[in-house]
Amino acid sequence: MANKALTRTDHPLASSPTSTPAVALTRRGLLGISLGAAAAFALGACGSEAGAGVSGGRLTWAWQLPTTWDPVTSSAGSDVQMLALVYEGITGLDEKGNPVPWLAEKWTYDPTGTQVTFTLKEGLKFSDGTPLDATAVAKSVERGRTADGSLIAPQMIGITKVTASGDLDVVLDLAEVDYQIPALFAGKTGMVVNPAAFEKDPAALATAPAGSGPFTLTTFVENDHAELVKNTHFQLADQIQVDEFHLYPQPDPATAVASVQSGQYNVARISGAQVEQAEQAGLDVQILDSMFVSCLDVHAGMKPFDDPAVVDALKYGIDREKIKKVANFDIGDVNYQPFPKGYVGYNPELEGIYEYDPEKAKQVLADAGHTGTVKGEFTSAQPVAAVELIQAQLKEVGIELTIKSIPATQHTQLVYIEHSQALTYDGFAGRESPVQAFQVLFGKEGLMNPSRRTDPALEAQLKKVRATPTDDPTYPSILQEAMKIAITSFPNTFLYNAPRIIVRKKVSELPASPSLQRFEGVKTS
Repeated sequence: MANKALTRTDHPLASSPTSTPAVALTRRGLLGISLGAAAAFALGACGSEAGAGVSGGRLTWAWQLPTTWDPVTSSAGSDVQMLALVYEGITGLDEKGNPVPWLAEKWTYDPTGTQVTFTLKEGLKFSDGTPLDATAVAKSVERGRTADGSLIAPQMIGITKVTASGDLDVVLDLAEVDYQIPALFAGKTGMVVNPAAFEKDPAALATAPAGSGPFTLTTFVENDHAELVKNTHFQLADQIQVDEFHLYPQPDPATAVASVQSGQYNVARISGAQVEQAEQAGLDVQILDSMFVSCLDVHAGMKPFDDPAVVDALKYGIDREKIKKVANFDIGDVNYQPFPKGYVGYNPELEGIYEYDPEKAKQVLADAGHTGTVKGEFTSAQPVAAVELIQAQLKEVGIELTIKSIPATQHTQLVYIEHSQALTYDGFAGRESPVQAFQVLFGKEGLMNPSRRTDPALEAQLKKVRATPTDDPTYPSILQEAMKIAITSFPNTFLYNAPRIIVRKKVSELPASPSLQRFEGVKTS
């Protein structure tokens, strides 16, 4: 796609400077709460009223609405994108996925590694103008850790006590050594909610968020749209160039391009199938790297995938390049692991580990004594061409799957709660903490580990990961070894990384953000 309207915005992984110790990180050019506009702002900026005079018009984004505006009860991983409009994390991530300062200007661990102190920036405020201090942060973390119905509590099970020391220091006592806390706090788990809101009426947060992010919610019509205005108390308010932000669900694919062309929206998410149409309409198409990876959930406790040979044949019997071309019009990169290239946990040794080899897949089945066709069931929440292509490819190697379509409304219950499906076409959106990603995919209670089986070797390696500071030179290799163990021991089958594809009209280029989308520096015309 050589059309000049198509812009691929990559994060500068290769040129990233080496991480410096977390206790001293204050560098400029970092990507925001996850990975945002590098050159647009300095993390040290702290603008309260400074942004009030910056004009900007309205940004109308057709993406999706959150399941709730409360990060503690949010049930969808993708909610974090919308929640970041109104909340900020205690930390952020750099372009390699390493934790960096955000609300906290630094953090320090004690010599035992079982206590960590986050020191906040001075002058932080919530959107209502009240101080965002250590007491407020401690209360917010404690709520996430202990509140009934908290869906982020499992991520903080290792935190035994949260206290405020003075106005700026938040002290966490840990049950065991865990250097992953700063990374964890870059996502929903670390989003700070104003105690004035949840102490008064926590249920109201579902429709009335109270944070310190770049925007403040003014109107919310469930399943329809949300209206937000610029938060002049946001620490980087002088970098927010739009006064209003309207959020809508993703439009129907048949009308997505037309809706931007007509001016109904000025930014919308589209699929690879719509890129050519958008270009022909004279619109700007931008491809943004993401943490999303297309994959298959494999239940190793259900036939026929309770046989390791069938799982191996499955992995070798899929032509991922063709799947990517059919499912995403050849946009994205084939991947055999959940982390993208350049990410700290990406293990280059795994490139091509299960490269398409139908003859090898057949031989694996034959060596295991399978003389006839192996039969099973293949679940999909929606009819997609990739599912039928995978079905056809596996049939060629001797695995015959019957496709069972289930309503999207039942998908979560059947796949993630009941674990009643043998094979499911799925996607993983990534997590801020690598260990958290491992828990979701390979942990005993992992949502995407339907058989609930664990591996002692992986558990032991993840313990080493937690016990290693993220700025330690050995950290990447220790984490990558955990990835190697997981990919070679678990049935999870990864297919390709899928970038976000957006179409724009009269909106400047969006910052590169493989994790969360940032809006500092974005202008409308």
